[in-house]
Amino acid sequence: MARRPLRPSFEIGHVRVRAGRTQSVSLPITRLVTGADVELPVRVVHGREEGPTVWVDAAIHGDEAVGVEVVRQVVAGLDPKAFCGTLIAVPIVNVLGFSAGQRYLPDRRDLNRSFPGSPRGSLAGRIAHLFMSEVVDKCEVGIDLHTGSDRRTNLPQVRADLEDPRTRALAEAFAAPVMLNAKLRDGSLRYAARERGATVLLYEAGEAWRMDRWAVDAGVLGVRRVLAALGMTEPVAEDPPAPSAVSFRSGWVRARGTGMLHLEVALGERVERGARLGGLFDSLGKRVRLVHADRSGIVVGRTEAPLVNSGDAVVHIAEVEEPTPPATAGS
Repeated sequence: MARRPLRPSFEIGHVRVRAGRTQSVSLPITRLVTGADVELPVRVVHGREEGPTVWVDAAIHGDEAVGVEVVRQVVAGLDPKAFCGTLIAVPIVNVLGFSAGQRYLPDRRDLNRSFPGSPRGSLAGRIAHLFMSEVVDKCEVGIDLHTGSDRRTNLPQVRADLEDPRTRALAEAFAAPVMLNAKLRDGSLRYAARERGATVLLYEAGEAWRMDRWAVDAGVLGVRRVLAALGMTEPVAEDPPAPSAVSFRSGWVRARGTGMLHLEVALGERVERGARLGGLFDSLGKRVRLVHADRSGIVVGRTEAPLVNSGDAVVHIAEVEEPTPPATAGS
């Protein structure tokens, strides 16, 4: 009996990855003053069977560690011999920022406002261009992993274009506690990739420069569910997850005074408009202000800063749609 021919090798950079293999690839970025090379680390899982090509990335902002661990666990759990399609995993996009523990690049540019980039542009533009040409342009679906910033922490959530049916279906498959309809921002990876025809989910969870286990666990499960929904792996062996709450509007409650902040609400908690969220106190313990919800919804983000100034964002509330009950027989 004749053996079935293998899929063609997958080319990335100057490397060809054979079907049924997982291989590490390094894409050159720049060179340090010491003469050491700076390279974009990539892990390719090239399955034996045909299927879609998908990327998952983390640490576009150099202070976001949760996604790095999500990528590690997802790739470690994949068998390329039983995998359908190809996964391009980029655990650290902003290598220089991550190495220094800084959100931005050395020139203070935000990499996630530099896409699609240019081969002769700034350092951020060159990294963005490399990522677009070597990763995004080879894929049809992408998952971009992030955390909160500036001493903020986020409930696990997917941000995506929920008005696009394919994007919404993948967001539902991810099954984070909340999925938010998020506008595209010029210069972001999600915007640039969408312009190239890719479907992109953005995952937010946890706090910058922390390894929040609950944020990692939700991210790993979500990515695995998306891969399964695309037919690349077997379904995740667990009870069916609860459907995500859906939000098309959200906003931050801002402090109306300056003081030490004591919040009384947790991530994921449902609040009603006007509900007390916490209070502000001066250094002698005198209460300066109370903080109240300006809308009803779910707490999807909160500041972890002990001191806030008037106008600072303190609690992010997402207004959610109530789920439609399933139709009964004969209805």
